[in-house]
Amino acid sequence: MPTLLLVRHGRSTANTAGVLAGWTPGVHLDDTGKEQARALGQRMASLPLADVVVSPLERCQETAAALTAVDGPTGPRPALRTDDRLGECKYGDWTGKALKDLAKEPLWRTVQSHPSAAVFPGPEGEGLATMQHRALEAVREHDARITAEHGDDAVWVAVTHGDVIKAILADALGMHLDLFQRISPDPCSVSVVRYAPLRPFVLRMNDSGGDLSGFAPARKKRRATRRPANNDAVVGGSTGAA
Repeated sequence: MPTLLLVRHGRSTANTAGVLAGWTPGVHLDDTGKEQARALGQRMASLPLADVVVSPLERCQETAAALTAVDGPTGPRPALRTDDRLGECKYGDWTGKALKDLAKEPLWRTVQSHPSAAVFPGPEGEGLATMQHRALEAVREHDARITAEHGDDAVWVAVTHGDVIKAILADALGMHLDLFQRISPDPCSVSVVRYAPLRPFVLRMNDSGGDLSGFAPARKKRRATRRPANNDAVVGGSTGAA
């Protein structure tokens, strides 16, 4: 089962302006976000990355470009692969508005308390449940493809957005979407998931500075006994990522 590193984009100009960017074009990383992305590239330098799949929006593309500018243990990183299904939720008429103003809208309470029922207004608006469905479809498809192409020990990255990561993690944790507001991924944080046949394993959440080298594939060793099925949880607790 490959290891998926879910990366939120670095801090953007919309984040600092307190604006809901959505799919607004021209929203870039600010200076702090650029530095966060560069630092993340260094943190990932010990990891061989089989693929880097990215939202089409500029703030994610810039984050992915910065982290792949640092060579991995076997040389240059793979080319970025863009997937619209990892794009931000389509907030419709809310797009571009100040969060302090949106907090006064009646729909805000639904988004906070019952997000599975929230559908954003306007012809371009999308429901959070629809966003979760497309994002999960994307990560599952890419994970299966990477397994077939690179094997169970592959490590890959998806660079996407806060609400998208929250929705993916909620599913992996077995949580209803209505509870996803309990999850809070910071800019350029890393969350780690492995999809086994029986269940997903959430190995890390909202990590903004920890050592990632333990997620590198272990060296193959000849074993005298058969390994437990990789979809089984370790009774009593695992020995750690390494």
